[in-house]
Amino acid sequence: MASKVQSSKSIEEPSSFNMEEKITSLFEPDTLVSAQYFQNFRRKTCLEPEKRLILAMLEDAVTCFQIYLTARSGKGKRLFNEAEEWIMTNHDDWTFSFANVCETLGFSPEYVRQGMRRWKQKKLANNTPAEGWRQKRIAG
Repeated sequence: MASKVQSSKSIEEPSSFNMEEKITSLFEPDTLVSAQYFQNFRRKTCLEPEKRLILAMLEDAVTCFQIYLTARSGKGKRLFNEAEEWIMTNHDDWTFSFANVCETLGFSPEYVRQGMRRWKQKKLANNTPAEGWRQKRIAG
């Protein structure tokens, strides 16, 4: 027990440094930060909470795209248009753009877009009410 107390005293408090030591310490590498950074890659869960939230965004957009394809109400049309615009827009300058969301989840954005276009064309050609794919929500 005495060794624990002794070892903790050997670590100097930053306030005990003189001005030159404080300035020099600014240019030393911060190994704790890199350890924390790499710890994010060692998670044990299937999907990290952040990715589950991103997946929920994608699921919601796909669901709105499918369910409201043939909507006649103002709200349904608006939800479809917002989902379609988000999915089909090629901009990746926004953190939560469709392209960035897909890439974060490991999907090819263009491949998903092609699938959504084919699905839309098929539904409109058959003139059947849009029904979403039977899906099990993965994000929660």
